[in-house]
Amino acid sequence: MSTPRVWLITGTSSGLGRALVENILAKGETVVATLRKPEVLKDLSDKYDQSKLLVLKLDVTNSQDIDDVFSKIKEVYNRLDVIVNNAGRGIVGEFEATTKEDGKSLFDINFWGPVEITKKAIEFFRSVNKPSGGRILNIASMAGYNAGPGMAIYSATKHALVGVSESIARELDPTWNIKITTIGPGGFRTKALDNVTSLPPHPEYTEPSLITNLIRQYLPVVPLPGDATKGAEAIYTISNVENPPANLILGADAREQVQERINNLTKELEAYEDLSASTAYTE
Repeated sequence: MSTPRVWLITGTSSGLGRALVENILAKGETVVATLRKPEVLKDLSDKYDQSKLLVLKLDVTNSQDIDDVFSKIKEVYNRLDVIVNNAGRGIVGEFEATTKEDGKSLFDINFWGPVEITKKAIEFFRSVNKPSGGRILNIASMAGYNAGPGMAIYSATKHALVGVSESIARELDPTWNIKITTIGPGGFRTKALDNVTSLPPHPEYTEPSLITNLIRQYLPVVPLPGDATKGAEAIYTISNVENPPANLILGADAREQVQERINNLTKELEAYEDLSASTAYTE
């Protein structure tokens, strides 16, 4: 029988992160669940001992917190098999309403935090695990593949995460046996919207029919189509695929958005093929 894997999951207070913790524990594997307020998972930490669940404080924007988490994992388990970069936050608002400070804060949480954790994970997988190897699952969003209105900077953070994940995966030495998959979920019916900040409308965008104002109005009340429990099971499934895809799109809504982006790019490539080719250097 194979040894149960050790997982590190960020952003586990609710939603997909919490569902994933519960899924993995039910499978008999070990979870290091991280979040800013560990007491939120007291019901689980009271139920499972440290051999199965270790709950740690982690602010993904704090480098010392990240170092402490990896040090604790090495001390307690001396191995780590799967990392899920799930922590994140959203902003809804017009591009012109989003301040530089808003944007920097969002990039720190949605991009730089996962990047720093991914870098630590690669080092751990290569140097601590015997034999070397591990899985990195970076949770992006359908907005990381098809940017929507009212979320310009959020979409930018997720596009950046998709891009950096694909680049890293292509530069790693195959002998290290480190696999990276970016996951693009659609909307899940969870408390995730509690982590979405709705900015006050920009004064030039007060017309109620403008798309961002409609998003502000309906986002809190429209039921999202995804089931987080099923999403967690899909993530667990992909973690066991020997040669996983670079990207996994979760949810019919996400698939529709990604397909729309593919179709639009294909049309533009075909429509401007001659202009694109016109830049070739000739002797």
